[in-house]
Amino acid sequence: MSSHIGNFIRPTEQDDEVYRKLSYICKQFRIEGDLIIYRLIPSGHINTAYYVALYNGVEVIQFLVQKVNWYVFKDPVSMMNNIDLITKHVMSKERTLERRRRLHFHHTDEGNNYLIIGEGENREFWRLYNFVERSVSFETASGNEEVLRMSGKAFGKFVNQLQDFDASQLVESIPHFHDTRYRLETFFADVEKDPLGRVGEVAGEIDEIRRNREFASQLCCMIERGELPVRVTHNDTKTNNILFDRDTLDPLVIIDLDTCMPGLACYDFGDTIRFAACTAAEDEAGNELDIRLFRAFAEGYIGQTAEFLTDNELNSMALGACTITLELASRFLDDYITGDKYFRIDYPTQNLDRARSQLDLFRSMKEHLNEMNDIVHEIADR
Repeated sequence: MSSHIGNFIRPTEQDDEVYRKLSYICKQFRIEGDLIIYRLIPSGHINTAYYVALYNGVEVIQFLVQKVNWYVFKDPVSMMNNIDLITKHVMSKERTLERRRRLHFHHTDEGNNYLIIGEGENREFWRLYNFVERSVSFETASGNEEVLRMSGKAFGKFVNQLQDFDASQLVESIPHFHDTRYRLETFFADVEKDPLGRVGEVAGEIDEIRRNREFASQLCCMIERGELPVRVTHNDTKTNNILFDRDTLDPLVIIDLDTCMPGLACYDFGDTIRFAACTAAEDEAGNELDIRLFRAFAEGYIGQTAEFLTDNELNSMALGACTITLELASRFLDDYITGDKYFRIDYPTQNLDRARSQLDLFRSMKEHLNEMNDIVHEIADR
């Protein structure tokens, strides 16, 4: 994209450590030009991302530079190999060569799509990828049915494109990521330890999770019985992980592929429902399922996947939404109990508020479980 240099202001502070570091990273990824501006991107719970613009003497070129959270991703090298394999496979299925529909990670002289800076405990893991111009993402759907419908279309198309990909090639970037039974075992073990003395104030929430433990383990039992196929799934299907055309809302590209690994389609389906087909933000009280938005997302997702999803998978979609909502409630509460090490917080009790919001939403989903199932099958039967 061409852009007038006068629109940008280059940082001049000699002691700007972030500026110097980002300039160095861009050079290591073989990006020509001088860094003229950078901005911290505040969204996201896990990694730290920057928008950067460089001027190469002819035009301004834009990228995203991201520092991966090494505490969360224990084997980021394997994770980046997963991403390389997946992005190449998805692009082989795209008819268009339009640059905006590509997610491309740049490589160093050594051929790596990542860069490690520092040593020992000071090591940092960085990557750089293309900035998709004239695009927009949605932190929330804000009740917009069309955003949910197009989100369903985008994530459904993604799993459709990967249905012939050999999932055994991939490494679990976060082991047990959507193993609900394991997550709950970890949660209750941390409750027993109570490292910060916070368990007493959340006894009601803990009891609710305990009462629904068996309900939330149904999908794990189905996997063990071989009733659900393991597919390549995104595993973080929030609406803000889709870039849309700013003017038409046409979905352009799926981003944030860190958690792409073998998984269940119903978890991908359910995570969007949990995040966007509801009446409140992820950390707001009184959260309930919006059945109108559920239908919109299901129309998009099932419309792209009904031809290859099994009957058991279709039957598991609504259960997946309930399960992943309770699972995430337990993860938020676990993080609060153990000192907020995983999810980034903006205030001390945010993870507790997130857990309570998800429990509100879980109760609402259970009440609408049959209705959600009916909608899924109505759409699949069309």
